[in-house]
Amino acid sequence: MTNQTKTALITGASRGLGLALATALAQDGWQLIINARGSAALAQAHHTLEQWTTVTAVSGDISHKAHRQALAVAARAAGGLDLLVNNAGMLGPSPQPALLDYPLDVLENVFRVNVVAQLGVLQAVANTLKSDARIINITSDAGVEPYAGWGGYGASKAAFEQLSAILAAELAERLPGVRVYWVDPGDMRTQMHQQAFPGEDISDRPLPEESVPGLLALINEDWPNGRYQAQNLAAEVAA
Repeated sequence: MTNQTKTALITGASRGLGLALATALAQDGWQLIINARGSAALAQAHHTLEQWTTVTAVSGDISHKAHRQALAVAARAAGGLDLLVNNAGMLGPSPQPALLDYPLDVLENVFRVNVVAQLGVLQAVANTLKSDARIINITSDAGVEPYAGWGGYGASKAAFEQLSAILAAELAERLPGVRVYWVDPGDMRTQMHQQAFPGEDISDRPLPEESVPGLLALINEDWPNGRYQAQNLAAEVAA
């Protein structure tokens, strides 16, 4: 794929991995639609990114239907999407409780944001996807590894991974040119990661920018549908 006049929708783009990827795409000439719940942080991201490209910022919660519809309106106004990055999500309680102590109403909300709302975004913008679009669903190694204390978040990411795999199988017939990737970005020095380890020093974790080259490889090349680890893929591409 070439990047001229391409348009990407990135959720959760006010900080961390979402902002790092948005920055790389903006500097490469992509038109951007960005989302986040915090309007002030999103406005700052908008200000930073618009020095390189056209940016539409739509603040709101992806778990709200009206907000997802607003994202679809922005996608249509931009002429359709070449890339959708489902990066927004929630960790849940901090520190995270063991499963036997996990409040079920909170767990329902984690699944609502990390699984149901992600599908809601996909459904809302499906008819704006171009014939060779890329869908990147950001998941986690917690979705495949049984880390004690990560049961709520990990279970939601496991569900999101299976949702992604089935989506890829279904789109292979319906939209064969579209690629679906579910991507573990790896450990990163982000606000969410710090919330997962309250009071601990996470300065040894890589910055989100180190996961971006792997994502760009999936975006700009023609890899098969599947699960990828962004930092490993970046090293493979660089080798």
